[in-house]
Amino acid sequence: MNKSLIVIGSGFAGLSAASFMAKAGWKVTVLEKHNQPGGRARRLSANGFQFDMGPSWYWMPDIFERYFEQFGKQVTDYYKLTRLDPSYRVYYENGPIDIPADYQALRSVFEKLEPGSAPKLDKFLHEAAYKYQVGIQKLVFKPGQSLTEFADIDLLKGIFKLDVFNSMKSHVASHFKDSRLQQLMEFPVLFLGALAEKTPALYSLMNYADIKGGTWYPEKGMYSIVEGMYQLALSLGVEFKFNEEVERLELQGNQIKFVHTKAGSYKADAIVGSADYHHIETKLLPASARSYSETYWDTRVMAPSCLLYYVGINKKVANMVHHSLFFDSSFDVHGKEIYVTKTWPQNPLFYVSASSITDPSCAPEGHENLFFLIPVAAGLEGDTEEIRQHYFNLVLERMERITGQNIRDHIVFQQSFAYSEFVKDYNSFKGNAYGLANTLLQTAVLKPACRSKKVKNLFYAGQLTVPGPGVPPSLISGEVVANEVLKHFS
Repeated sequence: MNKSLIVIGSGFAGLSAASFMAKAGWKVTVLEKHNQPGGRARRLSANGFQFDMGPSWYWMPDIFERYFEQFGKQVTDYYKLTRLDPSYRVYYENGPIDIPADYQALRSVFEKLEPGSAPKLDKFLHEAAYKYQVGIQKLVFKPGQSLTEFADIDLLKGIFKLDVFNSMKSHVASHFKDSRLQQLMEFPVLFLGALAEKTPALYSLMNYADIKGGTWYPEKGMYSIVEGMYQLALSLGVEFKFNEEVERLELQGNQIKFVHTKAGSYKADAIVGSADYHHIETKLLPASARSYSETYWDTRVMAPSCLLYYVGINKKVANMVHHSLFFDSSFDVHGKEIYVTKTWPQNPLFYVSASSITDPSCAPEGHENLFFLIPVAAGLEGDTEEIRQHYFNLVLERMERITGQNIRDHIVFQQSFAYSEFVKDYNSFKGNAYGLANTLLQTAVLKPACRSKKVKNLFYAGQLTVPGPGVPPSLISGEVVANEVLKHFS
């Protein structure tokens, strides 16, 4: 008789775990509290506009290709990709800089900003390529259960080349002196995880992913990936039950006997929790079955939360590209407000995506969809409508001034999403948007484990366990946990 699995949550990690387990011959049921799959990557449709509610950057195309190939499929079976050129634009105090897709053109940009920096970029990316290769092929697929997993000759030989003990900030500063170039190389870690001085230089592999791998756009938005993964899961026999929020996990001895939702009760041989790890531990399990204490969770360094704004306007924007980063205020000050003082920012950096520039189907004809993101500290008190409007006015004024156009008078749709919704919609610990910060002390075996320490048939996937935050790591997380389940029952 086939064994059965219940997956809690249908984000990228949950969809991935479900498909790998179904491929292995298990009967898989996914329980999802919302009316659609995707988790934080849901789609918002309103007034003819389409918005990706969460992730909007498509990096590491090789990870997506690898994922679908393991099921005998290709990315192109589900969605069409376009490489963006420029990859994105960065607005500095002294003007904008486009980041071209072509590497030689990018070298010229670097050379113009800092004479002699082009060969330094070559060296930086040569080192980053090694980290990417080893990191992606070796590190991220480790389940993080024991240090012995890392007793790998390639890892041991290359431990210093991986720059695990050097900070991202000092690593970048050793190559580039121009502050704009430093910010450009540091931004992936600042927006996704921690201060550059607290992040291991190993994560320069993200720069390799950015510059060499490219920034892509899946036709009709990031939700196309969700739809593709969902269709794949259905074709493998995975059953989805939407609008079924899990309320309690009932134990018998040291195993989960029943999963209780508002609608009913389910039984399975194993459970994969791909919803918020902290929520599953503290709200669904009895205290005696928890692997980690509240003190443990409170002392974790969290990646940022976000203020998000989904805005539809009744005109086309001028002087903008698909992805825009506004670094016209202090990079260091905002970083410290997120990670050190954990206060509402005075003059934050922010990001704007306008996918309708690339894909007009995302907005009514002659209109534009704008997605604003302001990273803020996780767990901030005071998420009020007044606060949200204050920051929207702040970034809108800056964007209008910098790009030389009126946006405010053309808004026909506006919706915000912040701490309160992260908690309500995703049960997100401290309202985090991305999971745990990528610090040295929260890497690999030092992350919350993908196997429960107390409950034999409970496993975890997603951004609070290995390998970490981001869309490609979530796909990998589902594969890693599926292998752990199969190992346990073999």
